[in-house]
Amino acid sequence: MPGENLSRDEAHERAALLSVDGYEVVLDLRSAVGDSADAVRTFRSETTIRFRRTGEGTSTFVDLIAPAVTAVTLNGRSLDPEAVFDGSRIALDGLADENVLVVDAQCAYSRTGEGMHRFVDPEDGEVYLYTQYEPADARRVYATFEQPDLKAPHLFAVTAPEGWTVWSNGAGEQDAEGVWRFAETAPISTYISCVVAGPYHYVTDRYTRTLADGTELEIPLGAMCRKGLARHFDADDVFLVTKQGFDFFHDNFDYPYPFGKYDQAFVPEYNLGAMENPGMVTFREEYIYRGKVTQAAYERRANVILHEMAHMWFGDLVTMVWWDDLWLKESFADFMGSFSLAEATRFTNSWVTFANNRKAWAYRADQLPSTHPITADIRDLEDAKLNFDGITYAKGASVLKQLVAYAGRDAFLEGARRYFKRHAYGNTRLTDLLTILEETSGRDMKAWAKSWLQTSGVNTLTPAVSHDAEGRITELAVLQEGDELRPHRAAVGLYRLTDGQLTRYARAEADITGARTVVADLEGEAKPDLVLVNDDDLTYCKVRFDEDSLATLRAHLGNITDPLARALCWSALWNQTRDALMPARDFVSVVLAFAGRETDIGVLQMVHAWGKSAVTHYAAPAWREEGGRLLAEGALRELRVAEPGSEHQLTWARFFAATASSEADFQLLEGLLDGAAKIDGLDVDQELRWSLLSPLAAHGRADEARIGEELTRDDTATGKRHQVRLLASRPSAAVKAQAWAQVVESDTLSNALVEATIAGFVQPSQRELIAPYAEKYFAVIERLWAERSIQIGMDVVRGLFPGLQDDEATLAATDTWLSAHESAAPALRRLVLESRDDLARALRAQDCDRLAG
Repeated sequence: MPGENLSRDEAHERAALLSVDGYEVVLDLRSAVGDSADAVRTFRSETTIRFRRTGEGTSTFVDLIAPAVTAVTLNGRSLDPEAVFDGSRIALDGLADENVLVVDAQCAYSRTGEGMHRFVDPEDGEVYLYTQYEPADARRVYATFEQPDLKAPHLFAVTAPEGWTVWSNGAGEQDAEGVWRFAETAPISTYISCVVAGPYHYVTDRYTRTLADGTELEIPLGAMCRKGLARHFDADDVFLVTKQGFDFFHDNFDYPYPFGKYDQAFVPEYNLGAMENPGMVTFREEYIYRGKVTQAAYERRANVILHEMAHMWFGDLVTMVWWDDLWLKESFADFMGSFSLAEATRFTNSWVTFANNRKAWAYRADQLPSTHPITADIRDLEDAKLNFDGITYAKGASVLKQLVAYAGRDAFLEGARRYFKRHAYGNTRLTDLLTILEETSGRDMKAWAKSWLQTSGVNTLTPAVSHDAEGRITELAVLQEGDELRPHRAAVGLYRLTDGQLTRYARAEADITGARTVVADLEGEAKPDLVLVNDDDLTYCKVRFDEDSLATLRAHLGNITDPLARALCWSALWNQTRDALMPARDFVSVVLAFAGRETDIGVLQMVHAWGKSAVTHYAAPAWREEGGRLLAEGALRELRVAEPGSEHQLTWARFFAATASSEADFQLLEGLLDGAAKIDGLDVDQELRWSLLSPLAAHGRADEARIGEELTRDDTATGKRHQVRLLASRPSAAVKAQAWAQVVESDTLSNALVEATIAGFVQPSQRELIAPYAEKYFAVIERLWAERSIQIGMDVVRGLFPGLQDDEATLAATDTWLSAHESAAPALRRLVLESRDDLARALRAQDCDRLAG
């Protein structure tokens, strides 16, 4: 029988055979605390599933991944667990028209963030539990029909250690026997059911609203975190954004929040940003800030809060049939996160962040060999796991933003309202949404969807400008390149340098179609210093510049007054660098010239990341050292002139630490840590201390004892992760061997510590030291993929790929592995192919930079 990797065909066959009436899940989590002599710590899970046979056939299977099954009963008939359970499925034969299945199992606590994750806080020894399932890990906690289109009500009962509180999707309370019992949910998919349990710090509030029909809506709100983080938890701001989001979505969706209460749990060792479990949303606890952060960090958190809230409608109320249409929830939630952020919160420039940050993720993903249409071909669960990517999220959101420009805001929102009402608690495909949008917009959505949703790749738009002798535009055309030439609703802006400011003086929107489109509305305008295609970021494309515009940006990018236009220009220059059209050293020069004038803190942080990446990956090896020195000098210069105590000062301090490379740099970092050096207004809190210590460890100036001293100052879960990362970053062959063994040869580390160890192991300044591991990598990845969970497999295969060995030999070794492993798991091959593409791109960019040297 097949293993854990459920295929689309199997899911479709099962959905045609049966429908599910409900789950009753009883969990005993008392084994989470105390010592355990067992090699695998387990908990008891008893599941009752009521389901009906609606199609032809009398046999099927239920999903369960567990160390042991104690008993299986189907319609009162006992089945032999050893005969029907293979480790991931329970075979069921002799189905009746109406069926009751009872499965009693011992399920395993997780250390990988999949299923029932168990975390022991090193600060106080407290144990915390939470579940994470998407796309298919509910089967690690209870027996399920693990596919999104078999929705059903869930009824949970949980026995927990004394003194604990337990939460689930529905409201709950503890009965006289000490069992936590929860209200039955509305019909939901298994992957969004949830249990959170432990001695969490819990804060409450409530949201109230008078609906259009005059009824009063009241939603109990809760927010929680580990007790060790309680002193840092700004729950008031979480609740503020939550209420603003509920206002926005109720104003625009005309469908009241359907899941009762709304709890938000910030949990440890979380693999994702967050998960939209209805009534019980989970977030990574890194969104609780232990030290000073910038407004960009608060904006990111607010965006995630609103993204998950949008899922209550897009994804939870209405769910895709199969993971092919994952975009029906993720693209919409990603778009709605930025949309609501701009219109309902203090973060009114969220579209700037979207253009500069989210779309960079999309552009990269859409140029990989694994690129796929937004509506993807998802053959199985491994495919599904890898498709939570920049295309499904950020490209999909970009395309929806373009759809709003194409169809109109009112038509788009009316389409959403009809979609919810027509398909509430059901499952949908692409055609269901398109039918409604055609109703509301009057547009041909099928043609639009064919161009934008069912093809892959990103178009490039370049202006071609002609002038007369008097300097007036005689023709401005937009040239489109790409495998699929799509219709774009785009704006073209003309900018002029006046009194030291680069401002827009003319703008025209046009439907860009085919290889060449003339924008007639701009004929006769005065010659611009800068032509910006896709001004206001209406469409999804890479932007290029004519020669005059590019020269203007090299000299005056920092003079652009509009923050969105400036962000678009930064992004375009970075894309040219990645595409080997601009030498990395030229991009670094632009960063050094204008990053200090960037007012948007989120854009500045992105520019910093791009500048460092340009030196690490895209600069010619002979220029890397100089490029790094220039970045460090520039960072220190801006740090010293930044406003004391400002978020810009903090951002430049972090960038200086990330680029420090000289003896003087290291002495300054040591002085900031021990108090011998001061920079006016810079608060060296604990999180900044770890940032300052990181380069010292990587360059051999902070040994194990010094790192241990810092852990003593910060003996917390977060401090432990920092310590593990820094220990693995030390420039020692023995250290690297130990780190490699901990990640590759052992599975004792938790997901968070695997991530930290990999981050420490891979250091750009240690290329020669880790070179021997390139060959070892290719020797172990297939075995590792087979033995580890998919999450850990993804982390290791991506994280340890020898991309820093950026030469033709590594490229050839990658090709050799791919040729010799054509039958390897498609998901594994995809990860290696993506890393190979990154390496090949880096080599092309290095060639470009070398020629400029």
